[in-house]
Amino acid sequence: MNYSKNIIVGMSGGVDSSISAVLLKELGYKVTGLFMKNWEEDDIDNNCSSKRDYEDAKRIADKLGINLLTINFSDKYWDLVFKRFIDELNQGITPNPDIYCNKEIKFNYFYKYALSLGFDKVATGHYAKLIDLGSKITLSVPKDKQKDQTYFLYMLNQNIMKNLMFPLHEITKVDVKKIAKKFDLTIYEKKESMGICFIGKRNFSNFIKKYINLKPGDIKSENNKILGKHEGLFNYTIGQRKGIGVGGIKNHEDKPWFVLDKDIKNNSLIISQQENKLFYKGKVRLRDINWINNTPDLNITYKARFRHGGKLVPVKVLMNNDECILIMEDEERAVTLGQSVVLYFNDDCVGGGIIKELC
Repeated sequence: MNYSKNIIVGMSGGVDSSISAVLLKELGYKVTGLFMKNWEEDDIDNNCSSKRDYEDAKRIADKLGINLLTINFSDKYWDLVFKRFIDELNQGITPNPDIYCNKEIKFNYFYKYALSLGFDKVATGHYAKLIDLGSKITLSVPKDKQKDQTYFLYMLNQNIMKNLMFPLHEITKVDVKKIAKKFDLTIYEKKESMGICFIGKRNFSNFIKKYINLKPGDIKSENNKILGKHEGLFNYTIGQRKGIGVGGIKNHEDKPWFVLDKDIKNNSLIISQQENKLFYKGKVRLRDINWINNTPDLNITYKARFRHGGKLVPVKVLMNNDECILIMEDEERAVTLGQSVVLYFNDDCVGGGIIKELC
């Protein structure tokens, strides 16, 4: 290994990216941090504070004795991630902006900018493993399977991965916090960022109303009976149980209600008390497909995740030109348009795509 290489680490102010910098520096690499700002804040609550995150990143960089550079991609994030997010919500789709951000910002503009500065490699604090087999590089599940983030990285390709490093691939989150404590980095107590970064701790519905077309409509049962009103289908996801806004309905059992479907044409939310109707086993058509190495072998049974942290479902793959259809061999709960399906063979992430249609 060439420890004379110059490595630039994406530092967010969180514990994972900070310890990535620590590990690389301990190994003898020449390390520089790069803080990326993606969102221009205008709220007085300061709930998604990039200023606070930058201060944390700068404090850590100073303690480690490394330089911290900054770059602002807020305009790119708005055009390539947020606008797409809003457009798909308006269509009744449930998008995953974290995957869009990785594809369009972190491993595109951020990655290219970092290399343009003359650095040899770009490192991030993702829990994932890269294995160089000589003829190809594989993206694999890390040691800490509970923190595995390969689901969010399926859009990577060979050209990008050859200049990437994931320093946390052989340690666990527990190890990361121990190292942070050892180096007296107070961010080991910092809460992990959860949910969509540009929303932060704010109420999703209240925040998104500023950007989306509000279309109130009916909440209906499966037999078309009106049970209530909704303020917009964007507020709901398939399989949702809490916050639907109905309960204690006459002539119905005192049981939970679940979001079963979104009737986009009629702007209606379809709900049911029969959770078993949320389980689907059939064909799934994908769009925006990416294969990390080669097109899947049609004779192999792969395992598919339909959500981050979800169970692995056995599937067969059908390819027709650029179209991909998955044949599910087991059922999954709340298979949702707009979410990504990521395929695995053993511990290797093969690639994936976005759910376009259940067919």
